[in-house]
Amino acid sequence: MTNHADDQSPPPDLASLRIRIDELDHRLVELLNERARVVVEVGRAKQHDGTPIYAPDRESSVLARVLAANPGPLPDRTLEGIWRELMSGSFRLERPLRIGYLGPPGSFSHLAALRHFGSSTELAPVGAIDAVVEEVVTGRSDYGLVPYENSIGGSITETLDALAEHDAPVCAESLVAIDQSLMANCAPDEIRAVASKPEALAQCRKFLRSSLPGVEIIETSSTSAAVERAAVASRTAAIGCRLGGEIHGVKVLFDRIQDRAENITRFLVIGRQAPGPTGDDRTTLQFQTDHRPGALVDVLAAFRDAGVNLSHIDKRPSRLDNWIYTFFVDLVGHRDDPPVAAAIDAARGHCASLHIRGSYPRAKRVL
Repeated sequence: MTNHADDQSPPPDLASLRIRIDELDHRLVELLNERARVVVEVGRAKQHDGTPIYAPDRESSVLARVLAANPGPLPDRTLEGIWRELMSGSFRLERPLRIGYLGPPGSFSHLAALRHFGSSTELAPVGAIDAVVEEVVTGRSDYGLVPYENSIGGSITETLDALAEHDAPVCAESLVAIDQSLMANCAPDEIRAVASKPEALAQCRKFLRSSLPGVEIIETSSTSAAVERAAVASRTAAIGCRLGGEIHGVKVLFDRIQDRAENITRFLVIGRQAPGPTGDDRTTLQFQTDHRPGALVDVLAAFRDAGVNLSHIDKRPSRLDNWIYTFFVDLVGHRDDPPVAAAIDAARGHCASLHIRGSYPRAKRVL
């Protein structure tokens, strides 16, 4: 490896390097537009046979090939971001997509929708997770993006309830880093109150205790609402997504203030389609067991005996009768994989009801 500190050769000529970059940019624009012209033809073909515009399995295979071909020095995350924006622009060329997300604008759900679907789609904020799912089920939005589980806080119960109530179809997932920021339009020593939703405040207990002891804590319905409050209230700070600060004009004072650095939320994409197997998939099930001793054990044993790994399990009250529960399970594999199909068939025999909410490509990288 060359030691640049000991390199005695003359430095490269900056002007000539910039000329090379300009030439490469010109070639890139030509290639991107050549790709776009093919996308337009793809859109015509999809319209002819009714193929959905957004195909999570195709998206997964495209990204996998792009990253496999990457020799560096660009990081994989940078290339994935570029290609997601390319695909977002492709959606607009084929047919603009409307994506519902939990608002208001500037929320982490807004950030997740931007990172997953790109900025060329129509992002539509709605007031509740239940409403996001309903947007898709009723056809007002093409897709919806909802938080499913957090690496620190666990499952999002509102999402579990919405999946059950609306028979919501799941077609993709996304992993998004949740980096909490402290934002205010005053100096840190002038802050007298901090606003945010309870979950965000809980994730930043150590920072609040050490850096802002004794300030008033104000609980809000969302991190976005907290940033909106900080934008108009003097000496008030907000904890939330820096995107909210950019939208509402509130300065970021401190970034990544959560107690645990690795804070990730897994989002589900609600959409009326069924992606095919990719070889690295996940399936979400919802079921109620027979009302007899050992029924849940028998359901879980069906997956164990088939060699199918369960990656997530939770339960919620069924809302039909007291002490009757609906279980949610994520398993590794696609519903069409023979071991998964056999396990699901065996599990049905021990269930009062079992619904496959979706099989979809497994998210491999944090956005």
